[in-house]
Amino acid sequence: ATLAALRSGVRSPLAPPKIFKMKKSISLIGMAGAGKSSIGKKLAKHLELDFIDSDLLIEASQKKSLQEVLVENGVEKFKKLEEAALLSVVFNKTILATGGSAIFSKDAMSYIKTNSSVIYIEVPFENILDRVQNFNERGFIKDPSQSIYSAFKDREILYKKSADHIVQNSGEIQACFHQILDFL
Repeated sequence: ATLAALRSGVRSPLAPPKIFKMKKSISLIGMAGAGKSSIGKKLAKHLELDFIDSDLLIEASQKKSLQEVLVENGVEKFKKLEEAALLSVVFNKTILATGGSAIFSKDAMSYIKTNSSVIYIEVPFENILDRVQNFNERGFIKDPSQSIYSAFKDREILYKKSADHIVQNSGEIQACFHQILDFL
């Protein structure tokens, strides 16, 4: 292969197949509306891995929507339920789509980072607003006096700090999906 081809990232057809460099499981983190569940399902199907959505684990265990769980139990209890759901995940060739507030639990994030490669699905704030019509129906945790933008900025710092990799999802899900596949 030429030096130019190596620098461009183009692989020779004679090159051995890429080895899965990451841990055997992947966890997706990011804001509500980032596309974690949609991308996670697509990745799981493509890579032939199991898919788990931690929001669905909470809803199944509580037999209520996330918003109902949050309203009925309050923020602290909701965080404990989310942490328990995340700590219950058995990582075995798994794609995990976390809830947007997973990053508030140090224990859960430590567990996730130990057992999977963590990918932050980064989406510009404007795109999040386009995708999520009503945060009051999403089980979205924030201080009552805090704006959605302020919550977004606070979380963005934690997502970046927790991530092994960061991928953009500001357009089509297919593009984000291929970004992830490129570094696997």
